[in-house]
Amino acid sequence: MSCVRFNEYPTQDGKWLAEICLNAEGSLHALSLEMIDLIQPKLEQWQHDERIVAVILDSVGSKAFCAGGDVVSLCKAIKADPCSPLPDAFFTREYRLDYTIHTYNKPIICWGSGIVMGGGMGLMNGCSHRIVTETSHLAMPEVTIGLYPDVGGSWFLNHMPGRTGLFLGLTGNPINAADALFLGLADRFITSDQRDLMLERLLGESWGDATAAVNRVLRDLEVASRSQLTPEGPVQRHYDFIQMITDHNDVDGFVEALVAVKSDDKWIQRGVNAIKHGSPLSIKLIQKQLAVTQHMSLKEVFCAELILSVQCCRRTDFPEGVRALLVDKDGAPQWAFSCLADVDPAEVEACFVSPWSQHPLADL
Repeated sequence: MSCVRFNEYPTQDGKWLAEICLNAEGSLHALSLEMIDLIQPKLEQWQHDERIVAVILDSVGSKAFCAGGDVVSLCKAIKADPCSPLPDAFFTREYRLDYTIHTYNKPIICWGSGIVMGGGMGLMNGCSHRIVTETSHLAMPEVTIGLYPDVGGSWFLNHMPGRTGLFLGLTGNPINAADALFLGLADRFITSDQRDLMLERLLGESWGDATAAVNRVLRDLEVASRSQLTPEGPVQRHYDFIQMITDHNDVDGFVEALVAVKSDDKWIQRGVNAIKHGSPLSIKLIQKQLAVTQHMSLKEVFCAELILSVQCCRRTDFPEGVRALLVDKDGAPQWAFSCLADVDPAEVEACFVSPWSQHPLADL
């Protein structure tokens, strides 16, 4: 059974609609190198196929669109061989796929229902039409596994209003459909029970103008769904708090202020716990990465992320974080540095140094 299903559907006016359906329910469709290597050539093929007018990106089942990258397999490879070529290959091809989606010449409709985290956020955020539902649960929780928000996170977190991207990147706090719309992470809210109707309506459209055809269908379904959209999400409710708590000269001041907060608010408590138990090195890397990529182009962002991701794989926090959270699940990672004050500035700087003479994504 293939981990990705590909379908092509005929429209009423002689065109074709393509579908990429992630098919690994047991891992909540965690994005593997095999999946990446299946999707990339299909997108390239459809890009040059005049019959294909648009692409749907979704997954089997209703629990998750994609819960992240397959970091368990990645870290197993690193532990078995610290010089494993898998990290370079995985991140290079994942970011190339994400960039292809961002720059695609046809509409890509992402059905972002259920859990959308990490690598799933990377897939979704490149799409031209990003749909969230009442079950959408979005997050970039990499601080808890010794990594940082990659897959273009340096791009979309920096484009969020105020300092909401910095807060979400450092805490990994989850958001719902209303917040996804508010933050620019989604374009439409459509209830999950209209998934089949969406496909039916798309196949019945006239495809002279592909973008207009997609918008007509999604606009009507969004209007029909409007009454079920929760009007406000946790980021909107906590916007003033986020602006206040992130207003510091350095990340140390933010962390000190956040862990000192006394609140019964579960969303704030979740952020406090993530900061307390997350990787101190990751916290430093997240702040620096968002700062250095703030004015970069999309290509430059992915090139910068590839350097940082591969460097993280050459250090102990990433495989240790994955072990503690996802493999042994003991919740007790042994980070390289016990607290922020102990993090060696030279180690932080070293993570931003390219390990290659020729960058693998230079041809994007």
